[in-house]
This record gives sequence, C-alpha cells and structure tokens, in this order.
Amino acid sequence: MNRLNILIVTILFLLTTTGCAQQAERWSTEKANAWYASQKWPVGINYVTATAINQFEMWQKETFDPKTIELELGRAEELGFNTVRIFLHDMVWEADPDGFKQRLDAFLGICQKHGMQAIVTFFTNGGRFENPKLGVQPASVQGVHNSQWIQSPGAPSVNDPSTYPRLERYVKDVMSTFKADDRILLWCLYNEPENFKQKARSMPLLREVFRWAREVNPSQPLSSPIWIYPGGHGTRSNLPIISFLGENCDVMTFHCYYGPEEMEKFIAFMKQFDRPVICQEYMGRPRSTFEEIMPILKREKVGAISWGLTAGKCNFHLQWSSKAGDPEPAVWFHDIFRLDGTPYSQHEVDFIKSMTSSGSLTD
Repeated sequence: MNRLNILIVTILFLLTTTGCAQQAERWSTEKANAWYASQKWPVGINYVTATAINQFEMWQKETFDPKTIELELGRAEELGFNTVRIFLHDMVWEADPDGFKQRLDAFLGICQKHGMQAIVTFFTNGGRFENPKLGVQPASVQGVHNSQWIQSPGAPSVNDPSTYPRLERYVKDVMSTFKADDRILLWCLYNEPENFKQKARSMPLLREVFRWAREVNPSQPLSSPIWIYPGGHGTRSNLPIISFLGENCDVMTFHCYYGPEEMEKFIAFMKQFDRPVICQEYMGRPRSTFEEIMPILKREKVGAISWGLTAGKCNFHLQWSSKAGDPEPAVWFHDIFRLDGTPYSQHEVDFIKSMTSSGSLTD
C-alpha cells in the first residue's frame, strides 16, 4: 500500500472514530434500572398553566405566568406529586432563544421550590393546528376540549427534512443548556409519534431527534412514549415505531386512558423491555380513574403521570368528544381543581394523598 493510500485510510479511520465518539450510546439496562431505583416513585401531572390556551401562551414572554405556576404547583405539592410533564414549542424558541430558556429556567426553579422534577417534551403530533402563528392566540371555545392546542413542529415540518436543521438547533440548544440539570427528570423527545395524522411519517424525525439527543449526551434519560401496544383495545399499532422505541429509549414510557384490565396488559407488554416504565399519561374519567389506576401503577412500580391539574382555558375537564356550547359535564374527564382551587372531588384528593404519602419505589 503506497503512502497516499495509507494517508487516505488513516483519515477515513479518524473521521469514522471521531464521529462515533461524538454520539453517546443508549443507556444499558443496568444503568437505567439503577437510575430508577435511586428515584422516588414518579407521580404527578401533565401540566399547562390554567391561564394558557396552548404551548404558545405557556411560554411566550407576554403570557408566561409564574404567579399562576407558583400557585398551581403549590397545590400539586400538597397532593404529594413530585413530577410535572411539560410541552415546549420550537417556534417560541426560534423567536427568542435566550428568553425562552430563561422562562424555562424560571419554571424549573418553581418546580424545585415545590419538590418537583420536570419531564420535558420537545415535539408532539397531537393538536388541532399544524400551522400556528405566534402572538395573541384565539380564545378558548366554550364546550370544546383543548380547542387551541397546537402541533410541534406540525405536519409540514415533520414531513419536510429540509426543516430539520432548524429543529436540530432547537433541540440541541435547549438540551445542552439543561443537560446536567437535576431539576429535569427525563427528556420526552417526541410525544406519541404513532398518533394522529403523522403515522409512519414521524419515523424520520423520530430517528433524528434521538440522534441529536445522543450527540448532546445529557445526564438525564431519553424516552418517547408508546401510544398503543400491539393488539391493544382493538386498534392497529405502528410496529416499526414501537420497535424503534424499544431499541432506543433509555426509560420506557407509555400512555393509557383505559381501565384496569387494559392498563395491566399494557404494563405487562412494557415490562418485556426490562427497563424502568413510566405511564406518562392516564386518567380520563369515567373510564380511567385515580382510584382504579393509581394502585396498579404503584404496585407495579410504574411511574404515574396523570393528565391535567386545573380546569382552565384548555378545557381538559371536558370529554374528547365535547362540542361547542356543551355545558360542564357532571363527570369531569381530566383535571383535579377548579380555578378557585377547590377540588372537583374531595374524596379523590384524599385518595391521591393516601397513595403519595409514601413515595418510595421499594415499598
């Protein structure tokens, strides 16, 4: 082999090994399980400020509401909750990266004050709008569940790889800033990639966001939730996405708004991965209730993150099928408190406190 060929081979080897060194590997099962064993039982809520209609109002400078966040997370702390899941948005970051991160830092500071850690979500397919606009947001539609929730980054961007460099900058900037922050429990990279309009078209972005996150190599674990387990409640699963998540998540997460029987089946499926399991969404009355589901999750040492805290502008307390003009239902769907802080059900609040009074995973 002449000197030129040797030089070329050497350069290629260095480039290849350098590239590999830049991307961390998935956590081993031993590391993931040891991390989970060191945690309290993750129990808490998916959270949007009661004064916010969507992610824009949650994080834009003009509508970011630390006073309400302080009040509401205080109520969550009184329930014994220690975890809060939040949804970011790429467009708010793009408009004001530094201000966005300052507001996220302020939010995490309030969490810490109340003994809570955050699950931080970057992308979501769920939402009524795929091309939202920053600024003043539309009013809440009376009688409609989650009437102004928005996708991130939205179908046009999900299906257009030319937009990915912008999304990469967003993910890496936010994650790099908070990569060693113990106020963050874990990173939820992509909410329900199987869900709604995207289906298999989510796979390219899903692969990329995991690659970007591995290049940052945060101290917190990475995950993305499985929405439907194979054969679950009579619907068709997206097996390629489930397979990808099973091979790439540090900690396994899932969503289940069904009753005890389906929850038990879903947990059994998730435990096949031999990794920590967190139910990142549950509780939609009357089908899925705290009284029926929390004991199962605690018994199985599965994290329990319900949806909603205060019945605010998002109307999470209304059923998914609710229509404009519908009155408040006798049985709420999500949420725990009214705007004035009184509980939807005192019995339910007392039950939650009884479940969270001992938060150890070894109990």
